[in-house]
Amino acid sequence: MKYTQIPSDLFKELLLNAGILLDDFTPSTGTIGNILGATSGGLNFNDNPTFEDFGSDIDNCPKNTKELKRLTDRDVKISGTYLTVTAASVKMLMAAADIDAEDDTHVIPRKDLEDADFSDIWWVGDYSDKNGDTNGGFVAIHMMNALSTGGFQIQTGDRAKGQESFEFTAHSSISEPDTVPYEVFIQAGTAEPVTP
Repeated sequence: MKYTQIPSDLFKELLLNAGILLDDFTPSTGTIGNILGATSGGLNFNDNPTFEDFGSDIDNCPKNTKELKRLTDRDVKISGTYLTVTAASVKMLMAAADIDAEDDTHVIPRKDLEDADFSDIWWVGDYSDKNGDTNGGFVAIHMMNALSTGGFQIQTGDRAKGQESFEFTAHSSISEPDTVPYEVFIQAGTAEPVTP
């Protein structure tokens, strides 16, 4: 059948598994930083643009004319569920909080945001048919100035693991207002070196 086909290079272009959330990642080398926590149920990334139709109130102008369409905003978020709890992850989920300098098991929420509450985070997932330890392919999303906007919450259950739902939102900066606060890297894997 002519139209019942799949691309011949399908397996080379598949995104595999849930991926990981990191505090740092180097796309040129594939080097990962610290994993922010173990997750369950996968992760959900969204870039939701907002558009305005400047021709909507003009007589005789068709709706959604491309020349009068403007992109006015982007709402960039990643969400999921953590299964692990650390002081660092709780501080991050509280959005505005500090870890006690005298007791690193004590997390103290604040009422106001500080610049240090915003941090870059990376989601990185396996990609392509070659995903070995050295030259594995990846898709990486770099979220800039991310802040927890989903609140700090813990859900427990009888004979179940505790879960912390999270949502991080990327933020633009007044110093770079034209920079969209995320970018994507797609790197196909290559064959692993053969050891004699």
